[in-house]
Amino acid sequence: MVCIPDGCADLPVPELDGATPLEAAHTPVLDALAARGQVGLAQVIPPGMPPGSDVGNMSIFGYDPTRYHTGRSPIEAAAMGLTLSSEQVAYRCNLVTVTDDGIMADFSGGHPDSDRAAEVIAALDAELGGEVRFHAGVQYRHTMIAPAEWADAECTPPHELSDQPVVGPQGPAGPKLAALEEASRSIVPRFGLKANRIWLWGQGFQPEMPSFREMHGVEAGMVSAVDLVRGIGALTGMTVADVPGATAWYDTNYEGKRDAALAGLADGADLYVIHVEASDEAGHEGNVAEKVRCLENWDQRILAGLVDGLDRMGPWRLLLLPDHATPLTTRSHIDDPVPYLLVDSEVDGPGGVYTERGAASGDVVPGHHLMAKLIS
Repeated sequence: MVCIPDGCADLPVPELDGATPLEAAHTPVLDALAARGQVGLAQVIPPGMPPGSDVGNMSIFGYDPTRYHTGRSPIEAAAMGLTLSSEQVAYRCNLVTVTDDGIMADFSGGHPDSDRAAEVIAALDAELGGEVRFHAGVQYRHTMIAPAEWADAECTPPHELSDQPVVGPQGPAGPKLAALEEASRSIVPRFGLKANRIWLWGQGFQPEMPSFREMHGVEAGMVSAVDLVRGIGALTGMTVADVPGATAWYDTNYEGKRDAALAGLADGADLYVIHVEASDEAGHEGNVAEKVRCLENWDQRILAGLVDGLDRMGPWRLLLLPDHATPLTTRSHIDDPVPYLLVDSEVDGPGGVYTERGAASGDVVPGHHLMAKLIS
């Protein structure tokens, strides 16, 4: 089993009297696993690479991002069933809310319903499409496909600009991107969402990655509501489950994801990944109570039943770690090492405490080494 509570690692939080959410949350199941396992630190974001979920999750899946990462959006495009030619580049297209005085008020555009957001994307494609095409994704996360020469641009991720002045695209392709973003201001507001324009970023060409079986020698499945993570599964030949009620928000179906993993293992998968986005979203919103609640949901609504289910199947191993830290105080990703937990049901480890401070005394291992360690 691989468990990914997205962005759960943090820094000390004043509202929690200097504790982190991992330290403040009531997580008896996680605590018991840590007491019998091995706790350490993993550098899931290689030095010099952007601290995003694309890089971090690729690392957790056992692929060295310095070798395989080409950009965020092409991974999401793969999850949407889009295949890029060598003459095409994919951009992430966020629906965002920017104030009249140019402040990034909400990089997620109020988390619109996916069906309503799809209407916006369809209108953008109809009115601005041609040389470029727009494809609907989930909530605020969408994709634009453009000619390869549009790739040469420097674009700031919108979640790094929360409550700050916006910074437009730079570089040779910057004016073309800026023109589309400006044109979207007359289209997006017509649909009654909190979003009022698009933001283009995270561009890249489709990566070539060996299958998970070729890389690790096992059959694997995964469950996630996030196209970025599902895309890694699609690119590497993993079975990607669809779970009703699984969202990329606080209201996701925790139990459904747990049950999908157990069912996948029962059906013959050797390894299964559960990814939950909620803790990352809470970090971006600076929502202290919700980030603590997300971790407690992991403990009671996933781990408790997951451990019981795994015990009924036989011997098992589990790896748990986030793809990056998303501190509540910064509301953006950072590239600090994150705590990881390895548990073997038959062999006790040295034991530890699964928190940032609990893992601080250990050596830092490259994140993409952990998958092989889990499997071997």
